[in-house]
Amino acid sequence: MEPNDSSNNNNMHSSHCSLDISMEVHKVVPPPHRSSLQKLKNRLKETFFPDDPLRQFKGQSSKQKWILGAQYVFPVLQWGPNYSLKLFKADLVSGLTIASLAIPQGISYAKLANLPPIVGLYSSFVPPLVYAVLGSSRDLAVGPVSIASLILGSMLSQEVSPTKDPILFLQLAFTATFFAGFFQASLGLLRLGFIIDFLSKATLIGFMAGAAIIVSLQQLKSLLGITHFTKQMGLVPVLNSVFHTRNEWSWQTVLMGFFFLVVLLLARHLSMRKPKLFWVSAGAPLACVILSTIFVFALNAQRHGISVIGKLHEGLNPPSWNMLHFHGSHLGLSVKTGLVTGIISLTEGIAVGRTFAALKDYRVDGNKEMIAIGVMNIVGSSTSCYVTTGAFSRSAVNHNAGAKTAVSNIVMSVTVMVTLLFLMPLFQYTPNVVLGAIIVTAVVGLIDVSAACSIWKIDKFDFVVMLCAFLGVIFISVQEGLAIAVGISIFKILLQITRPRTVVLGNIPGTDIYRNLHHYKDAMTVPGFLILCIEAPINFANTMYLSERILRWIEEYENENNAKKHLSIRYVILELSAVSAIDTTGVSLFTDLRKAIEKKGIELVLVNPLGEVMEKLQRADKTSDLMRPDNLYLTVGEAVASLSSSMKCWSSSTFVEGTHGADGQN
Repeated sequence: MEPNDSSNNNNMHSSHCSLDISMEVHKVVPPPHRSSLQKLKNRLKETFFPDDPLRQFKGQSSKQKWILGAQYVFPVLQWGPNYSLKLFKADLVSGLTIASLAIPQGISYAKLANLPPIVGLYSSFVPPLVYAVLGSSRDLAVGPVSIASLILGSMLSQEVSPTKDPILFLQLAFTATFFAGFFQASLGLLRLGFIIDFLSKATLIGFMAGAAIIVSLQQLKSLLGITHFTKQMGLVPVLNSVFHTRNEWSWQTVLMGFFFLVVLLLARHLSMRKPKLFWVSAGAPLACVILSTIFVFALNAQRHGISVIGKLHEGLNPPSWNMLHFHGSHLGLSVKTGLVTGIISLTEGIAVGRTFAALKDYRVDGNKEMIAIGVMNIVGSSTSCYVTTGAFSRSAVNHNAGAKTAVSNIVMSVTVMVTLLFLMPLFQYTPNVVLGAIIVTAVVGLIDVSAACSIWKIDKFDFVVMLCAFLGVIFISVQEGLAIAVGISIFKILLQITRPRTVVLGNIPGTDIYRNLHHYKDAMTVPGFLILCIEAPINFANTMYLSERILRWIEEYENENNAKKHLSIRYVILELSAVSAIDTTGVSLFTDLRKAIEKKGIELVLVNPLGEVMEKLQRADKTSDLMRPDNLYLTVGEAVASLSSSMKCWSSSTFVEGTHGADGQN
């Protein structure tokens, strides 16, 4: 070969490589510099103020800021000035409708909490007035709820008997209500509402279903006319108590209970099938109370073994701040009960409020709701009320009845006030069996079989969490079953953190798209490349796992290629677009991994590291060249294309050098 020809070939080769490498590769731009104070401020803002409540104050005059501030604290000032007679007519109808449901439910739920029935009516009078001023939901109907009543009654009765020491039990109930409200309001003020998010949907579905069954079984005392009944909440003790007291069963009570239970369930079924007939299920409990009371009074059914509520005190809520106990041996019990009931009632209230807000296309502020529910429980604890929140059944009736604003709560409260002042003697002959039937009908709707089936189809682990909550509540206790479910949910989160998902990517032929090899059957590996995607933040808890997993993948890939005599790995590409955060230990993963694979002749390449990740890697990369431009790419496609060109040029230049050496020898 002539020297000139050789020179021309080299020039052609260089030109060819330049052409291959000159493809458009987007440069990875580092994030703009920010001080540590700026980053801390932004992180705190995103953590505690994701909704940016101060944005409405920007650019406003001082007077307007005061007005907006007052409206933010008291939402009633937003819609109050524009309130009209037309809106009041709708709220009046809905308020009277939910009052017909709230009165019998209030009495029933108070008995469920082992409290005097009158306390249930007190709790349906004061809290709705407070919520109407502070709450942001138009549909939420406030009052006692079955789950919170059950938890409060069961937790307190473990240490104090409601029959042997009723005064102390009542004092602890009011104190627990105060702590529940204090905890709820604190979450709202400190904007720590994410704490209640640890109660996942699966946990709540299992917990609600288990609690509904326990609540229903507890009503067998009233439905069967049993006098001596167990105070325990587990399935086994309750069934043992039922069958060991068969001699106490009253056929008159059973007959009456069965009749009214069927009536209530039919009314509920009819309203579910035909939503326009919502008033049937809403008015059925009060109608059953009236009919059963007249029946007992007219036939003197007390003499035939049918127990009644008895005389109830007339008058409005007496003050109870002197009954709050912030000292003594039972303080821990009050705090624990308040904490558990506060979380459960807060979760239910916010969930119900957001559900109906979505139906009417308006927004409910979670932090405002926490403050409103917390304040109304603090006020309630000083006015003879126990834990209250937004009840799903009453809110559904309120929504279907056409409520427009929170005035429906005020109408309900005024109706309950009239009942407390003038109608209490009428409830003296109300049979307990009807109250039991009302409770059973109310909690049946908490058993959501379709949601359980949906969870089974979507996520088996969530189904296990739901099942643990359900079985824990039924066989152990309400609070321990809830604790087990929350513990398993947290374990699931920890498992996801410590064992993050990492997948191998392959190229979909004919495109520059790279996807999971196991999800896309058409995706193919690229010779000489191991492309991995890390789908979680990298931190001290998972660094060791990621390092071992990546090295194991490299080893498996090499063994497979050696067996098939394919090209060995030249590059390991880590796709980091799903890595939202990284800590100091996580940074060391890349430096240590780079050193480990360089010994095998493999280069480490990073694709699309996010701002925070890239910034920390740059700070730590002062001694190594991990963050040099040819090791960073925006997409996997660009990285593979550019590095493949480099591999071709390297292979071609090696071949040419070898040829020249051979010519020289010749």
